[in-house]
Amino acid sequence: MSGVLVLTASTIIVKIIGLAYKIPLLSVMGAEGMGYFNSAYEIYALLCGISTSGLPIAVSMLISSAKEEGDLSKQRGVFRTASALLLTKGILSAALLALFARSLSRFIGNTDAYLAILAISPALLFSCISGAIRSYFQGHRRMAPTAISQLIEALGKLIFGVAFACLALKMGLGIPTAAAFAVMGVSLGSLLAALFLVVKRAMESTEKKIKTANKKGGYVFSLLHISLPITLGSALMGSTRMLDMALIMRRLQDIGVSAAEANRIYGSYTTLALPIYGLVPAFIPPITESLIPRLSAVAGTDRLDEQRGAVASSMRLTLLLAIPSAMGVALYSSQIIGLLFGNGDASAVGAPLLSALGVSVLLTCMITTVTAILQSYKKVIAPIAALAAGAAVKAVSAYFLIGNPDVREMGAPISTLLFNVTVLAIDLVFVYRVVPRGTGMLKTLPRCAVSGAIAMIISYATYLALSKHISVTAVPFLAALIVAVVAYFVLAYAFGIVSKDDISVVSRKSGDVHRSK
Repeated sequence: MSGVLVLTASTIIVKIIGLAYKIPLLSVMGAEGMGYFNSAYEIYALLCGISTSGLPIAVSMLISSAKEEGDLSKQRGVFRTASALLLTKGILSAALLALFARSLSRFIGNTDAYLAILAISPALLFSCISGAIRSYFQGHRRMAPTAISQLIEALGKLIFGVAFACLALKMGLGIPTAAAFAVMGVSLGSLLAALFLVVKRAMESTEKKIKTANKKGGYVFSLLHISLPITLGSALMGSTRMLDMALIMRRLQDIGVSAAEANRIYGSYTTLALPIYGLVPAFIPPITESLIPRLSAVAGTDRLDEQRGAVASSMRLTLLLAIPSAMGVALYSSQIIGLLFGNGDASAVGAPLLSALGVSVLLTCMITTVTAILQSYKKVIAPIAALAAGAAVKAVSAYFLIGNPDVREMGAPISTLLFNVTVLAIDLVFVYRVVPRGTGMLKTLPRCAVSGAIAMIISYATYLALSKHISVTAVPFLAALIVAVVAYFVLAYAFGIVSKDDISVVSRKSGDVHRSK
């Protein structure tokens, strides 16, 4: 819980900064500029996931196990080997992205995004450096360095990205160039985060010199054995976002939508709908990043109660957060987007798309947690099989749905829902085969669903009542949001989802984190 609290607090602030970043950018560059910006960012996110997703998880798991064994030599050997691998991957991926930036922009059907893709390429190197050091700290169950580096990265992106975009437009350089300048803020934020982590690690390397066992080949094999399947899974997950980008741009043009309009629709979808859709699932990695070292240390042992407790608590926290959030996103999509981005043309496009993504909020959160559970048991092939099946379903469904004039861009969130249903169904089959005594999901899910449904009914009734007397939409919505949160947690307590022990644990661990700082 202490690790979850630290990373969750960081995630809340980072997401607020992320929204604060995109609101002025949308105002400055419009949906067109955000289309170029998000085209570059999606490619970066895919390559960053391929470069950094697998090895840091492997490092965290191996260092956690070595710490349990008291083997300091192994901890240092794993970290050094992983750092060399990640640095190599970072240099190669950054160079390849810069080299093929123009070809990629043509492939996705958005040639004016070339400069933005080029500007974001250095961020891949800095992200790999950060990934190595974050995983070392996480392996020691220290989440504060990761949290602080995430805040530095987000603030750098906000400050420099907005400033650079405004500067480019003031110089009369045009929207595509302004988007590239905004993307430079991402690269600079990543650089600052990497510098912080390098300094932090250097300052703490005060332990006695210990000769690392000559097992580099063994460490490489162990790291790759765990990380390669995870990396492949991340590539498959990232490819679904790339499918959205390529298919929205190309299939809309196939049915007569102009390239500029297709880019505007894509910019609205990725700037307004997807960040809010991804907001709640972003709170799940703090749960799983604390779960993986804890569960991997006892997986395969006879400590069944500890395994069951780790799995059940992570699933309960996931469902407790995800179910009401999914309902709220589906119900209040237009109010959320209107509050954050105003009620312009982009909002009119983004709100229906966000509402259609509501159920996927819950499914994505559950997928993140069950994938982490399988990875902790070293069942890394199962999530890949699920993702591969889901990606195939998404590709086929998106192709036909987006290319249907009666469905158009709504095919993107519908295909995302079909993808998530497929992946979660397959993952759960594997989870129930490997987890002793189950996950506790069937006990928690109905009570969370009933609590969430009742809370939403009370909330929406409040919203309708206030809307009759208050013309400013934001006021009734914020009041209804507060009512929903209070009602949900009262009901969750009444139904036994949240207990007095949970509250005392959170309070106690919060104090522990504060004192440790």
